[in-house]
Amino acid sequence: MRNSFIRSVLELAKTDRNVEIVTGDLGFGVLKPFWEAVPDQFVNAGIAEQNMTSMAAGMSLEGKTVFTYSIGNFPTLRCLEQIRNDCAYHRANVKIVCVGGGFVYGSLGMSHHATEDLAVMRSLPDVAVFAPADKVEAAEVARAVAKHPGTCYIRLGRGGEAVIRESIDNFRIGKAIPVCTGSRVAIFSTGDIYGEVAAAREILERGGITPTIYTFPTVKPLDEETIQLCAASHALIVTCEEHNLSGGFGSAVAEVLAQAASSARLLRLGIPDTYCTTVGDQSHLRRQYGLKGDQIAHRILGELV
Repeated sequence: MRNSFIRSVLELAKTDRNVEIVTGDLGFGVLKPFWEAVPDQFVNAGIAEQNMTSMAAGMSLEGKTVFTYSIGNFPTLRCLEQIRNDCAYHRANVKIVCVGGGFVYGSLGMSHHATEDLAVMRSLPDVAVFAPADKVEAAEVARAVAKHPGTCYIRLGRGGEAVIRESIDNFRIGKAIPVCTGSRVAIFSTGDIYGEVAAAREILERGGITPTIYTFPTVKPLDEETIQLCAASHALIVTCEEHNLSGGFGSAVAEVLAQAASSARLLRLGIPDTYCTTVGDQSHLRRQYGLKGDQIAHRILGELV
């Protein structure tokens, strides 16, 4: 996913000298093709994320479209004040890229878990928030945010995610993308947790339940129309995210449903209101919090009894 995203940014940079990447001394294996092709449009700000963000804001106010790049919490929580005051407040054309959302860097411990980022970033006025599910969505998001005015946040997986679809027709910011159509239950996912949703789908279908599934590469602005339509035609809405349940994607969907005249129930699957004190890889930590495919299917079946 991250390689696809950077390749798309590089394509844009080759035709627009105002497109730049500023990294916080990370990601060199992925970013090398970019700085080799357009060296004058690449800056390593060092391990100084606050400075990186303020620099990007200043560059953007001089006409640049700047992508800041780092892993986990580093480009967001570490420099939140600079994002809020320098970027969002001025509607600066800064695109904040986090590689390793959720538990991607789980083996490095809680300091590297990005599990509050969606909630924090979507609370900032005029900031658009994205969490693509695979490399195809990531490429579409890269192209879309480069054209989108103002500050954006993009949460990426580390790589190796299964491709959901080979192409996306008419990708639009703020629109969910259908995967399959079913009945009774609609599953909404954001980010690279989709692989677990696909595994859950197989289990559900073996049990005679065919779910409707959408991926939401855009968390803000949210596709309220799709949510309301699904709520009107399904008994159960399920949200899946590798993120804290407080304030995240599921909370955003709940806000929409609270205002809709619908009898659909909502099941939010994510990380409870606690910090993870376990060290392990992403799969292990997903298992700990009930986010593996079989666990997702079991929760849904329990709700449909």
